[in-house]
Amino acid sequence: MASPVYALVCALIATAFWPLLGYALGSPLLPRVLAITAAPVIGWSVHSAATLPIYLLFGFSPLLVAGIGVVFVLIAGFSMSQPRGASEIEPGETIPVWAFAAAALLALLPAASILPKSSDGAVWLADATFDHAKIAMIDAMARLGLPPVNPVFGDASSGLAYYYLWHFSAAEIALVASTSGWEADIGLTWFTAFASLSLMMGLAVWLSKHAIAAIWVVALAAAGSLWVTLYWIFQAETFAPGLRPPIGMGGWLFQATWAPQHLMAASCVVAAMLLVTRFALRQSLTLVVTIALVIVAGFESSAFVGGVAFAVAGCISVPILIGEVHPQRRLRFVGGLAIAAVLVVCLIAPFVRDQLAAIAARGGATPIAISPYRVFGNQFSDWLRHLLDVPGYWLVILPVELPATFMAGVMAFAAALLSAMPEGERLVIKVFAGLAAAGLVVSWLFASTLGTNNDLGLRTILLAEAVLIVLTAAGLAGLQGKSEPKSWRTPIMVAALGGLALSVPDFILTIRDNVVATPRPPDAKVFAEAPDLWSAARRYAGPAARIANNPRFLADLTPWPVNISWALLADRSSCFAGREMAIALAPLPPERRAEIEAEFLRVFDGEGTPNNVHDLATKFGCQVVLLVPQDKAWGHDPFAAGPDYRLAETREGRWRIYVREK
Repeated sequence: MASPVYALVCALIATAFWPLLGYALGSPLLPRVLAITAAPVIGWSVHSAATLPIYLLFGFSPLLVAGIGVVFVLIAGFSMSQPRGASEIEPGETIPVWAFAAAALLALLPAASILPKSSDGAVWLADATFDHAKIAMIDAMARLGLPPVNPVFGDASSGLAYYYLWHFSAAEIALVASTSGWEADIGLTWFTAFASLSLMMGLAVWLSKHAIAAIWVVALAAAGSLWVTLYWIFQAETFAPGLRPPIGMGGWLFQATWAPQHLMAASCVVAAMLLVTRFALRQSLTLVVTIALVIVAGFESSAFVGGVAFAVAGCISVPILIGEVHPQRRLRFVGGLAIAAVLVVCLIAPFVRDQLAAIAARGGATPIAISPYRVFGNQFSDWLRHLLDVPGYWLVILPVELPATFMAGVMAFAAALLSAMPEGERLVIKVFAGLAAAGLVVSWLFASTLGTNNDLGLRTILLAEAVLIVLTAAGLAGLQGKSEPKSWRTPIMVAALGGLALSVPDFILTIRDNVVATPRPPDAKVFAEAPDLWSAARRYAGPAARIANNPRFLADLTPWPVNISWALLADRSSCFAGREMAIALAPLPPERRAEIEAEFLRVFDGEGTPNNVHDLATKFGCQVVLLVPQDKAWGHDPFAAGPDYRLAETREGRWRIYVREK
């Protein structure tokens, strides 16, 4: 099981390394408060985007990772030792240590959700662990190197159909610290949440010139939705058929818990647009390269947030920036952006190629469709529901999902644009308005079609959430002091504090779900013994071997059935890890995916034919098979009498391990 101590070590390594690099790079480019607070995101982005091609060319080993890390530290130290010109040192507000402590404490909640919970010989998991089953990717990269193999499907022609930079950086930590992928995921989840909060705190303080804005960021990020409060007020478990059930959009804390890779991508986009606004005021080659690497990191962590939503945000923001740039600097500005764009295209080309190949392998379906967010349920006729869904997103979903920041953030944007702000801050406000618009519009009108959920809509909202938190916090603190229109501050405070108060029940529920969770017996007792099970399987499966086990083993541990014990504990690839994992990571058409799942389930349900067993050995490359008493095949063993596998080990009442005959 994952150890909290080793997870803490991973978090400390990340916190000691990436912010140092980010500050060394950002201190000549940004005001001091932003250089400090944006350092975790910039450091992680530049290092991860720059080193991935190096490891792809020269190998991914602990020695090389540590060696390159030392080189980066030396370069950072040399950079910070150089004297800064007077123009590079901008006075401004500082953020108190206790605000960083509050951010670090809040960041523990997403990390705590991935830790195992235990009592009386049982071990169980929080619901969000379902989305962290991609830990198998981290283990695969740490074990087998780069380019990453597909850990969930054994077809030799199947590549990894997922953006993996965030998980790659977790694998770096796992290699250096000699920890499991599970522990590295916990540590990096904490670092990602902290880095996001740090960036937002710096922006809010810089815009407002008040240090108190930092603590407002932490409070607003902790805000939940109003669903729990509304269910309690109306004594209902759902509002169906009038409203569709929530599909998992959620606020910052929800997103940080379930999808840290998308949160980091959103932080990269915010940091990239901040750097672009600085480039509009002051051109430099270092800034061009930094912008390119931060954009690459965002895209390679989330094609939805760092790709689709960023492209929409760029189409909105770049014309604004070109219009604001002084005519004498406009040509250099456009030329610098062109150079950055070329660098981005060159670096993301392999990812784009893999994504296009995965789309083609899934049947060539259009990955994105125009489909307005569905708000209302079957109580309304189809034509009326489609008509009501358009305003329903703005009038129902956003106020309920973002109660503390949607209305207050919109008012804060208006107050900022009407206030007397310096050129740099005003430009950032305009660009952030474009980011918020992109996040909201993409989540409203576009949908991803390749999975079972609209991941595009669920995750691109993060861009809007981040800048709404920043502007609301700045508005609560007082935008630019006396230059702020006084009439705005009271309604901003009423909207934000009212939303915070009403979202407290959801926040309390989140603490319970993340820290304690609800045990799911009897699987919780079986899961407690799973480390021994997978340790035994690894004795017969080399690092590159693929293991077959029941895709539905311990399915009750998570809210949706997923092969979670394999993903967290096996440290070996699977020849077919199950439907939920295959949807995200395996480039298979839906029909073929269903056929494969049905064949594996037949075998482990004891209904498989000798041909099915032969398929496992030949078509899917299952070199080791794990059978447990929870499988119906335990009493109708299809592997015992066939020619494809031999029994290598049995533990009475616990497991049987079969090895493929050569």
